[in-house]
Amino acid sequence: MKHYSLNQTSVVQANGKRKLKSFAGLAVALVAIMLSGCNDHAAAPTTRATFVLTEVVQPRGMQVSATLTGEVRARCQADLSFRVSGRVTERFADVGSHVEAGQVLALLDPAEQQADVDASSAAVAATESQLRVAKATFERQKSLIASGFTTRPSYDQAEEGLRSAEGALELAKAQLGSANEALGYTALRAEAAGVITTRSLEVGQVVQAAQPVFALAQDGERDAVFDVYESIFFGGLDGSRVSLTLVSDPDVTLSGYVREVSPAIDAKNSTIRVKVTIQNPPAAMTLGSAVAGTVKTKAQRQIALPWTALMAAGSRPAVWIIDPKTRTASLKPVAIGSYEAGGVVIEAGLEPGERVVVDGGKLLSAGQPVTYEGEQL
Repeated sequence: MKHYSLNQTSVVQANGKRKLKSFAGLAVALVAIMLSGCNDHAAAPTTRATFVLTEVVQPRGMQVSATLTGEVRARCQADLSFRVSGRVTERFADVGSHVEAGQVLALLDPAEQQADVDASSAAVAATESQLRVAKATFERQKSLIASGFTTRPSYDQAEEGLRSAEGALELAKAQLGSANEALGYTALRAEAAGVITTRSLEVGQVVQAAQPVFALAQDGERDAVFDVYESIFFGGLDGSRVSLTLVSDPDVTLSGYVREVSPAIDAKNSTIRVKVTIQNPPAAMTLGSAVAGTVKTKAQRQIALPWTALMAAGSRPAVWIIDPKTRTASLKPVAIGSYEAGGVVIEAGLEPGERVVVDGGKLLSAGQPVTYEGEQL
């Protein structure tokens, strides 16, 4: 057994007290750390507000315009053809030729028609001779019956022969007239002044009666013809006025109005033919010139937003709107009226005065706090 002196005992007790104090301090530090950890888990996490770009919904008047390309054509255009068949011997017009009314465009070989004229002329001469004989016979029977030297049947027979000869002469003359007309039809003439737009015959070619060989665009009023898709009529056009511009020279502009809208849709390209009357066409706007026609729809009060504002709520289009009281974002479904270049037109779902997120919506979630430009803090 060890024995300590009084001084040694005091030293041992002092060391023991220091160890107890150190242990107690360590325990307090551990408890503080544990309590601190518990307080961190218990505190609710804070969410930082996301900065977004916004726009206040304000309906504004919108008027959409559409521009299409068409072609200048004559109001009256007709196909020309020979009335008789034959072989082409001469041609005097080509595509682009300006012709006058009555001008000869082509000739057929008239040999067959001339032969018919000669035969009809001979028939007229023969019937005229028969008529003279019948007339002389009738005059003789007429004088004899007055003297009582002939019978009534003989007189009636002579009169009948005269009437038959007169009828035969009229028929022969009609046939001669028809033959002369057929001979005249060997020359194809322009029915009106205009420009030849197509040609489908050559010298030496045999053509049939009524076969189109020329197309004549008559002088006078001009139309701009457009083939348009039917959807252009859905927006409600603002009247029938159309602004026309010459494609080759944009400085040449004028106004026209819709004259005719085809009631049928072209089965090949699903378009509708629209004819626009050109009022006082300038000289530069020749047949076949390409023109651009611009029409406008009726002005409407619509809500337009940029593409970046459009999101999706499930399968429906939607936009983020901001609650001005809580400054939080929520997704609101909308109905799209139409898609335009650089934006969309909202048909339903938004009210004037609502604040819509137009940029930064991809980073948002429902109920998330946001901050935006011009916000009143």
